[in-house]
Amino acid sequence: MGVIIFTMTHKKFREPDDPVYLPLHVGRAGAEDYGYAGDDTGDNISAKNCCYGELTGVYWVWKNVRTADYVGVCHYRRYFCTEEGRIFREKDYLSILKDYDIITSKSLKLNYSYYDGYASDYNIFDLETTGNVIQELYPKYYETFERLVRGRNTYFGNMMVTSKELYDEYAQWLFSIFDEVEKRIDPSGYDDYHRRVFGFISEFLLYVWVTVKGLRVYECKIGMTTEKYETRRMKERLAEYFAQGELEGAKAYFLSVLEKRPDVLMEASDITGELKLSMQVIAVCGLERDACGTCVLDRIRDFDALMRYFGSLNEIVNDCAAGCMTADDLRFLRENQVSDIAIEASARLFLADEGELQKVTEQIRRSR
Repeated sequence: MGVIIFTMTHKKFREPDDPVYLPLHVGRAGAEDYGYAGDDTGDNISAKNCCYGELTGVYWVWKNVRTADYVGVCHYRRYFCTEEGRIFREKDYLSILKDYDIITSKSLKLNYSYYDGYASDYNIFDLETTGNVIQELYPKYYETFERLVRGRNTYFGNMMVTSKELYDEYAQWLFSIFDEVEKRIDPSGYDDYHRRVFGFISEFLLYVWVTVKGLRVYECKIGMTTEKYETRRMKERLAEYFAQGELEGAKAYFLSVLEKRPDVLMEASDITGELKLSMQVIAVCGLERDACGTCVLDRIRDFDALMRYFGSLNEIVNDCAAGCMTADDLRFLRENQVSDIAIEASARLFLADEGELQKVTEQIRRSR
């Protein structure tokens, strides 16, 4: 039984040393040729890559691959892997697929409903239109779509591995929906990021499809081989602002990037969590300066040191909430001038119950 995992890419990259992975250049129509197989041959929608993203590759595999028993989709920097971080090999896929129908990413647990999150970052008309089309074409899926869109879970990355038979069934369902949605929405005025509307919505639709089908789903860890350029550049710029103590500049820059690329804070983009920590630096330092006229940034300017400081504080909060503060936790609190503002802000990231929050923050304050 053969397995082919198509590694969707739009640039040159270092390929895994495993023949199970086959690079597929998505959006190759009119683009530079990197020497990979492209999605612009045979039956294809390569020219629609600006709106479909990696889905032009998903479509190509559906229409043009006939020899594999199992097919899958990953990305040039995202791969299915073990909990220890080893990228899956063919034997791993075959072993899992003996007992499961499909391998997907682990579902994201959002802090808000999928609908509300989409409405805050994208044009909600596009998602609502998708729901209307599902109601018309696939009414048996609509109740689940409506229930899940108000829930807080979704898949990400359009990553999956399954039998070619199931893959084709999913692709036929997905693209028949988007063929109709495409007639009713107009993303031509969106910026390059938001124009990838079908790629974004399809991540959620995979979750809807496997739920309605009642498939046995193996939700798998996703390993990242490289950090996004946008993420790396953002951290470099923030480090420059922090080094100069320019809190307002860092805040303005962060918000400007977030407005254009709301995905930068997603786990799949911020793989080290340092952008979330940077946001914590900006918020806490702003509150400290307003209240006291001074802040952590007046003492610590180095980016890595700031990440360690706030990362350690967050660990202490979680240790305290679990009732297992360590000697290292106590030492950190005694050696660093941690403000009440920083302690409470950290606690609010993890504790929703107000009573528990007050209990934990008070215990940490007494331990300083």
